Amino acid sequence: MNDTKLKDLRASAARELHGNIIPFWLKYSMDHKHGGFIGGMSPQGVIRDSAPKGLILNSRILWSFSALHLHDPRPEYLNMAKRAFEYLTLKFQDHQYGGYYWMLSCPGEPVDVKKKIYGQAFMVYALSEYARASGDGMALDLAKKLYRIIEKKARDTRYPGYLESYNRDWTLAEDYRLSDKDMDEKKSMNTHLHLLEAYTNLHRVWPNEKVKKSLKMLIQVFLNHIYHSGSRSFGLFFDEKWDLKTDHVSFGHDIEGSWLLVEAADELGDPDIMPGVREQALCLAGAARRRGLDRDGGMLYEGDSRKVIDGDKHWWPQAEAVVGFLNAWQLSGDPQYIDAACGCWQFIEKYMVDRKYGEWFYSVSRKGKPDPSKDKICKWKGPYHNVRACLEIIRRTGGSG
Repeated sequence: MNDTKLKDLRASAARELHGNIIPFWLKYSMDHKHGGFIGGMSPQGVIRDSAPKGLILNSRILWSFSALHLHDPRPEYLNMAKRAFEYLTLKFQDHQYGGYYWMLSCPGEPVDVKKKIYGQAFMVYALSEYARASGDGMALDLAKKLYRIIEKKARDTRYPGYLESYNRDWTLAEDYRLSDKDMDEKKSMNTHLHLLEAYTNLHRVWPNEKVKKSLKMLIQVFLNHIYHSGSRSFGLFFDEKWDLKTDHVSFGHDIEGSWLLVEAADELGDPDIMPGVREQALCLAGAARRRGLDRDGGMLYEGDSRKVIDGDKHWWPQAEAVVGFLNAWQLSGDPQYIDAACGCWQFIEKYMVDRKYGEWFYSVSRKGKPDPSKDKICKWKGPYHNVRACLEIIRRTGGSG
């Protein structure tokens, strides 16, 4: 029975990847007027002509098409990755102070020159993946250079971890928030989570001893500071001493972090750290399944120590939930996690996939209705979560395409 479920899941993910997600980005995302990629698209497929271009969207496009080319080498994938790489290095890179700008105007002029470490992490992630996919030595050199800048400028030498945000010249910013909805605190789970995946990927292509030490430190930060055993979830915002500032829980980040931690520990190869990581990963996945999964199989957005506080279902927690539950099944052998993964994928197919205009909706309500105010492409929404989920599903269920 489980073999059939996994085979069906793999086949469905491959169809979605090749039949919907990839064709959408190949057809609609390129900016043929100003170069690079468009900054925004309405839910109905109308391009936002004046939308700014964000570092997160562009770095995620670079990662996604590099990963696709690694999985299934095709000229169109490599060309998309090369287009993203060239635009990022030409327009987003700060050649004076190092690092990458947060936001450009539609024509490609810097409009927000902050060095948010969350964004720098995605550039390490993307550059290292492009180096793996293309063999481009310049991409690897840029990834190494950015790693060294982050370690020199953003690493907290007193309390383990990294501070959130810097001005263009790498002086500490006054406002640490990644977005308006975030807390203005010096450290966050989110930035550390994406540094974790970035350094994991960098170590794959550059197994440097310093990167290995940085990666081990990040894993220990999650084990000792970010994870909270009482709620079996990640804390979200902290001061520099790792004092927790909110009891809010992000179900999507918990399930995403559960598998990224295992991936990082596998790459690290330290037998002493793996048992604690696996135990924490299963605690996170179990709590996310109990508290975050709705009866229709979809992953809710946010809760606190007592209740659900945001019942909308955004595209990315659904993608991460399928991977996280597959990972928990691989760790535990518990078939309940196969059911959770398949149930969430069925929710995606029923509610998240846009059958009319392509790709996935940004979010749907608890009743399954798409939010008409959320764009199909924007500074936050790119191909990274759903492309990666499809690739992970295929890999973890034993498929090749």
